[in-house]
Amino acid sequence: MANKITMENQDWKTIGFGYRKTNYNVRCYYKNGAWGPLELSDSEYINIHMSATALHYGQEAFEGLKAFMGKDGKVRIFRMDENAKRMQNSSDGILMERMPVDKFQEAVKLAVEKNLDFVPPYGCGASLYIRPLLIGSGPQIGVKPAEEYLFIVFVMPVGPYFPEGFKPTDLLIMRKFDRAAPQGTGKYKVGGNYAASLTAGKKAKAEGYSAVLYLDSREKKYIDECGPANFFGIKNDTYITPESDSILPSITNKSLMQIAQDIGLKVERRKVPVEELESFEEVGACGTAAVISPIKRIYDDDLDKEYNYGTDPGPWSTKLYEKLRAIQDGDAPDPYGWVTVID
Repeated sequence: MANKITMENQDWKTIGFGYRKTNYNVRCYYKNGAWGPLELSDSEYINIHMSATALHYGQEAFEGLKAFMGKDGKVRIFRMDENAKRMQNSSDGILMERMPVDKFQEAVKLAVEKNLDFVPPYGCGASLYIRPLLIGSGPQIGVKPAEEYLFIVFVMPVGPYFPEGFKPTDLLIMRKFDRAAPQGTGKYKVGGNYAASLTAGKKAKAEGYSAVLYLDSREKKYIDECGPANFFGIKNDTYITPESDSILPSITNKSLMQIAQDIGLKVERRKVPVEELESFEEVGACGTAAVISPIKRIYDDDLDKEYNYGTDPGPWSTKLYEKLRAIQDGDAPDPYGWVTVID
């Protein structure tokens, strides 16, 4: 292979969140009715048939998770079993072959182990981002599932989501855009959902907002998702997050709900009317990239109405963020069995 890449003298605060080549990725092929062995590759490219179902009919699903360097020099991967199960759910939703949970985890561990030099050092705020990808690689012209699939895991170091500190951002409500249709693919982590959000997301960012706060596509009465993240609000010592078949089940949100209960908050997962934004004391978006992105303001573009939550992160949001990050970094006990340690 070519000369190995190194990360010497890297400024981890400015590395950003983007693709960066590492030394190896892991691949696995499904052919003739069975998954083959895991294979290591140093190539960034795949050879795919021009009639592959991933290219024509959207047979594609992916995941995102992270690994963190601890003070003890050990690398910790966060909740990869949940990512494996969620990818299986996405596969069921668009009729792709399931990657077995144990093989998924084996591939993730191998990809991390073969790229340990790219795991950012403890305390810098950066982490190793892990991207598992499953695509329909077999050729079809009729609208039907592929008979062959390719599973890949690649990794890259990414900088802290908040390079300037844990600071709140603004969200924008726009009713003329939908992220996903009712009873559609909103609850699956497939590329089409993200393609559908690009136009609205670009408009929101051009107007100075971090993301779009989507309302339900059927009635425009209830809160759905914050762009690529789940929404939560806190009031009266209660952590409240929307329930909807159009929302991707966030592993971060699931983790925060558990921690919220353990630190004394009640937890409610239910429909959240948009009018309830007035009564929240804190609101935020949660997901793999930021854990929690606190929100200081939500502007309803259609009603010319704004909701304000203060310029600093709320006390509960801060506590939840710090507790989850401490588990990820190995600075706090992991009573839930969420982390897998790579020595």
